Amino acid sequence: MSDANNAKTFRWWNIALLGFTTVWGLNNVINNFANQGLAVITSWILIMILYFVPYTLMVGQLGSAFQDAGGGVSSWVKALSNNKLAYFAAWTYWVVHVPYLAQKPQIIMVSLSWLFKGNGSFIKTSSPILVQGASLVIFLGFVWLASKGTATLNNLGSIAGIAMFTMSMLFIILGVSAPFITHVQIATPNMTDIHTYIPKFDFQYFTTISMLVFAVGGSEKISPYVNKTKNASKEFPLGMIILAVMVAVSAILGSFAIGMIVNSNHIPADLMANGAYQAFQFLGNSFHVGNLFVWAFAITNTVASAAALAISIDAPLRMLLGDADSKFIPKALSKKNKRGIAINGYKMTAVLVSILIIVPALGINGMNDLYNWLLNLNSIVMPMRYLWVFFAFMMLSKHIDSYQSDYMFIKNKYVGFGLGLWTFFLTAFACILGMVPKMNMAQDPSSWWFQLALNIITPIALITLGLILPAIAKRTNKDLDEA
Repeated sequence: MSDANNAKTFRWWNIALLGFTTVWGLNNVINNFANQGLAVITSWILIMILYFVPYTLMVGQLGSAFQDAGGGVSSWVKALSNNKLAYFAAWTYWVVHVPYLAQKPQIIMVSLSWLFKGNGSFIKTSSPILVQGASLVIFLGFVWLASKGTATLNNLGSIAGIAMFTMSMLFIILGVSAPFITHVQIATPNMTDIHTYIPKFDFQYFTTISMLVFAVGGSEKISPYVNKTKNASKEFPLGMIILAVMVAVSAILGSFAIGMIVNSNHIPADLMANGAYQAFQFLGNSFHVGNLFVWAFAITNTVASAAALAISIDAPLRMLLGDADSKFIPKALSKKNKRGIAINGYKMTAVLVSILIIVPALGINGMNDLYNWLLNLNSIVMPMRYLWVFFAFMMLSKHIDSYQSDYMFIKNKYVGFGLGLWTFFLTAFACILGMVPKMNMAQDPSSWWFQLALNIITPIALITLGLILPAIAKRTNKDLDEA
């Protein structure tokens, strides 16, 4: 008994800080400001209350109920439903990383451009075909590197994660204080008028919700720590609420800081790609340190993206091949080389990501539009994995009497099921409306329609492939067993 108590060493502040570094980053602020301007501050408050807080507390109850399942979403689904749905959960978790992997080389190139050129001209002047060709080379290089093992990049990724957290905090402190310390002119007019912060709840607004959902997702990674928390029933929810407050404060102050630097009424088209660097450049000039902040952020972003690229080639694939029932996955995909790498799984990843790198460059005009489109695609596809968290919580609520845990978010099965259904619906709604391109249709109709087609076809194609694999497995695995 004493060993079990000794293992419960996490306190509420550990949970809050761990969650914050897992979930949050400066780019979440930049990307959503680019979509909504200063009105995003109201959106942040709404998304925290209506989505993020219940999401994180659901994760806590699931993690606590299945403390021996390693915290994997597919493990929860398997325990609460059946092996087939668990396979689809594992497949979804893996396949949503395809657009994520396709964008990381772009982020690395933008970072290196700022590091060596000191400006954002790269995203405005480069040919999409040329950049995507280079992206393909970078990506395939990392596939090769990941096949050799990623221990060094894992360590670098941890360091870069702490550095990115530090840069995010530095940005907020400097951004909010700059007008008062350096007396620079505030870029957005009427920042004291409440109407500046009220969104226009029209169709265009609802197409941007997916980016907010994308920004606050991923807290299921914290679930394994629920049962390591001292007095979990009280301290875990407190940690999660403090996490939500920290994210909300960072989002609101970060958006406020950007509003001081960038005019919310005239948002630059390249803000998603170049915004963080431009903001750090502005702050560097205001505090008379030149490009010091730009260089620090560029190096941090390059290393963090490189580490994430290598790790995300390997880790989600291991989860797919390890968690899912082998009868749904062709045995050939699990074939390993002498280093224990599922080499055919790597090849499948390489093919899918390569297609997603090259095909869009054939129909989207301009590197900036291509960058923004791929980021938007991530906001459509990545939240698809959150749907399985909410499905699992609905099933847990339905059979709540059979699953007791140290931490209970909601004990009433009907309220729990209803809340799970609400977050499931909101996620699906955001993903579907997020498919509408964010560019002006009148300026380039052919590119607009091409983006819409890709936004619809890509998730359908990725899900369909997951439906086909079990049929292939049924045939090929039987042949292999007979052989």
